[in-house]
Amino acid sequence: MYVTDLRHLLIHGVRQIEGATEISAGVGGVATAARLAKAGFDVIVFERNDFTGGRCSLIHHEGYRFDQGPSLLLLPGLFRETFEDLGSSLETEGVQLMKCEPNYNIWFDDGESFELSTDVARMKLEVEKWEGKDGFERYLGFLQEAHRHYEISVAQVLKRNFTWLFSMARPSFLRHLFPLHPFESIYSRASKYFWTERLRRVFTFGSMYMGMSPFDAPGTYSLLQYTELAEGIWYPKGGFHRVVDALVGIGERLGVRYRLSTSVASVKLDDNGRRATGVILENGETVSADVVIINADLVYAYNNLLPESSYGRSLEKRSSSCSSISFYWAMDRRIPELTTHNIFLAEHYRESFDDIFKQQLIPAEPSFYVNVPSRIDTTAAPQGKDSIVVLVPVGHLLDDRQGIGRKGLTVESKQDWEAMVAKARHTVFSTIEARTGAQDLHGALVKEMVNTPQSWKDVFNLDKGAILGLSHSFFNVLSFRPKTKHPSIDRLHFVGASAHPGTGVPIVLAGAKITSEQVLESFGIAKPWAEKKDGRREVKEIDRVHVLPLLSNVHIAALVLFMTLAIFVYRSDTLVLSSSL
Repeated sequence: MYVTDLRHLLIHGVRQIEGATEISAGVGGVATAARLAKAGFDVIVFERNDFTGGRCSLIHHEGYRFDQGPSLLLLPGLFRETFEDLGSSLETEGVQLMKCEPNYNIWFDDGESFELSTDVARMKLEVEKWEGKDGFERYLGFLQEAHRHYEISVAQVLKRNFTWLFSMARPSFLRHLFPLHPFESIYSRASKYFWTERLRRVFTFGSMYMGMSPFDAPGTYSLLQYTELAEGIWYPKGGFHRVVDALVGIGERLGVRYRLSTSVASVKLDDNGRRATGVILENGETVSADVVIINADLVYAYNNLLPESSYGRSLEKRSSSCSSISFYWAMDRRIPELTTHNIFLAEHYRESFDDIFKQQLIPAEPSFYVNVPSRIDTTAAPQGKDSIVVLVPVGHLLDDRQGIGRKGLTVESKQDWEAMVAKARHTVFSTIEARTGAQDLHGALVKEMVNTPQSWKDVFNLDKGAILGLSHSFFNVLSFRPKTKHPSIDRLHFVGASAHPGTGVPIVLAGAKITSEQVLESFGIAKPWAEKKDGRREVKEIDRVHVLPLLSNVHIAALVLFMTLAIFVYRSDTLVLSSSL
């Protein structure tokens, strides 16, 4: 399934520290557990399911393997940083990253396709095919802007906490605010560089990773396209859960204990209700702790694990990301027309996003993503066969109150899921066959597993079945996003998609570091990992940055000649003036 559900981590401290409780063993949970264990805490993780990883878990069927959630690894630097902070590395833990090339094949309704790649020569041909020589120059300009978005965001957002409203007033952040283009959409920024509708779509569909429409997502998020084009798309051999397994292994070596198939009923507070003192399990067991860290769906946690509050109710009213109908298909043969990552874009691009994000519906003609993990990792399917994952973005659920007088997928419409899934399946099959030339996909299907918005909600307690948590609109990020510490309950912290800094595995890993350091600071414990200024260990003389001359020797000679002539003319004029007097 695509969603991290209610997972629970209890941390019992050493150094006269009694304990800390974290709820959820998703990526944020296992990373935080390992970090705090490295700092000397005795950690116990409570997980509702019988597996770790939440969204980053796997589905197996008779030799076929499917990633339930994330299927591509972006921002590899944040993964490496996490493992280095824990005294290890991806390679040491046996995580083999394989580069996906090309990044994607993008298929259009008119039969044309576009290949996105980190190969500059290939991108030059692709861009110039549609926008000419000038188009490639504008593409480089787009990369330059997206590069700034990326570097500023990593330094000023992903590695900084925003604990109150005036955190956004930090001079180091404020001077970068407008260069991040948070008040313009990705689509409007891309339109300045790409002049055809085709390329505007190619370079904006990535907002789906944030669960947002490209017509609403802040321009800042072009950083996603940048990291794909500049750093590549990667896949961990054996599935994305290999990263989670590695973090769990590091944590266990540091003393973390995992209690799977164990649900938390509520967070235990002191008599004044002002401090978290542990958790109460569904079996009635009470586990005391000095600090509780929640990695469950944040909106669900506020409204189900904590006392009722106006803030908790207000979170339910905030804009959320989309949901999905996700198919996991075991095929009895290879489908060579598909590469590892494929995007099929709707003919009516904007209308399809409006159906999802404004009407909370399944679009009549959706854009969708197709992943074939067996194309890059042969262990994902039996020899000569393919495993395929299809993600069809759809609107999130509307509850009773939200559904009044509105279109959309309501909780009461669950009896329609069979028909909705059938419609989505037919659309996906027919679209792939029409655009790629693949034949009889339905006949090649030997096993299907499905997730719907209702199953995300029912199985994983995701608010509204929104697979990526709260939206990333401007007033849902930075100081406006739910904090990593509860505003009124001491020793209660959060990590995960709906907390700062936001959704996505690398972003959540960055959040795990922020939350861990906040916990350590509250206990007066020094961070057991060093601050990294840059990637170079030693700067040799040949590598030192020198201030380049503003003018070349030719320019200097020309300037001297010009000044000499100017002086000569001035003196000549002076002599003439003196003679006339």
